[in-house]
Amino acid sequence: MTRSTPADAGRRLRPIGTWPAVGVTVAVLAAANLALHRWSGLWGVGTAVVVSAVLLGVLRLAGGTLADAGLAPGTLARGASWALALIGLVAAVYLAGALLPATRTLFEDRRYSAMDGGEVMLRVFVLVPVGTVLVEETAFRGVLYGLVRRDRGAVWATAVSSVLFGLWHVLPSLHLATAKPAVGSVVGQSGPGAALAVLGAVLFTAAAGVLFCELRRRSGSLLAPMGLHWAVNALGYLVGFLLR
Repeated sequence: MTRSTPADAGRRLRPIGTWPAVGVTVAVLAAANLALHRWSGLWGVGTAVVVSAVLLGVLRLAGGTLADAGLAPGTLARGASWALALIGLVAAVYLAGALLPATRTLFEDRRYSAMDGGEVMLRVFVLVPVGTVLVEETAFRGVLYGLVRRDRGAVWATAVSSVLFGLWHVLPSLHLATAKPAVGSVVGQSGPGAALAVLGAVLFTAAAGVLFCELRRRSGSLLAPMGLHWAVNALGYLVGFLLR
């Protein structure tokens, strides 16, 4: 009779390796990016939930744990404290920006003109936290970051996660110069201007990804970048709507 060893048990619990799991994750995200660009509203929310669950399943198949995803129960209280502090900081910055004439125009967005209060509340409390924050944080600061960090460390994890996070925003940025007057006034409305706006959005979101990864590393919890991500997006919708 052959006696099983701890290594054998580890292999049984880890059907795929780290980098194949990273490849599967990227493939799932590429398909999800196309789907979420096409489907809006509650269809997008449902897609985001399914994609998040699938990605956590990929992490599990690669031998990952909730701790690798930044969701270990022991870190949630600390992560929630970070999240609340970051939400308060963003709210203060946005309030100051909305009150100052020099920065108030940064909140202008033509997409707000057709919205009513109900739609804004839907975006703030459903579409942004589930359709955007849940899937993006689970994917980039949870699964991808956890997989790469386990194999190459935090620097590599931050780099891979942040570059892919920037590329994730190519499709959502295609009409940025038209939707945001402040952006259009800088890059113009031409084809090259639109391309420049997309490039700027990719670079900006990649840099934001570095910040989100650092929050994840320092807090030990995915809740910290989730809180900041929600505040930046959702409160931006709210302030932009109120100032329209």
